[in-house]
Amino acid sequence: MPDKPGHWRGRPLETLSKQEWESLCDGCARCCLVQLEDDETGEIHLTRLACRHLALASCRCTVYDERNKVQPDCIPLTPDKLPTLSWMPESCAYRRLGEGQALPDWHPLLAGHAKGVPKVCDFAIPESELCDTDEWEAFIIESYGS
Repeated sequence: MPDKPGHWRGRPLETLSKQEWESLCDGCARCCLVQLEDDETGEIHLTRLACRHLALASCRCTVYDERNKVQPDCIPLTPDKLPTLSWMPESCAYRRLGEGQALPDWHPLLAGHAKGVPKVCDFAIPESELCDTDEWEAFIIESYGS
């Protein structure tokens, strides 16, 4: 946890240390859901399928420090990627701060706990349970334009 409360306020996100940046995550794990992209339209479809490296019991990545090596299509959430995060929930701290909004009152950095944080692990299905990727379209929960 960063030493200074409110470390994100009034600062460009690019200036946050790695620890400060990571502390913004509320642990919802939405970034760990499988996304499908329509090759013809560029539309992104978010599924309820969880990455094979997401432990649903803890809602934590089992290979977090090595995730981009182990899972090459894992999208690293960085300040420069913020404009492409339209598929993240409106409550996402990275998205909200990138759009100039405040953190929601229930955010762990403000509330002091993660109680009330909506987590995908409550409804996700491990992608590893489905062998045939042709079945994945049946698990689409939201779609976003290109």
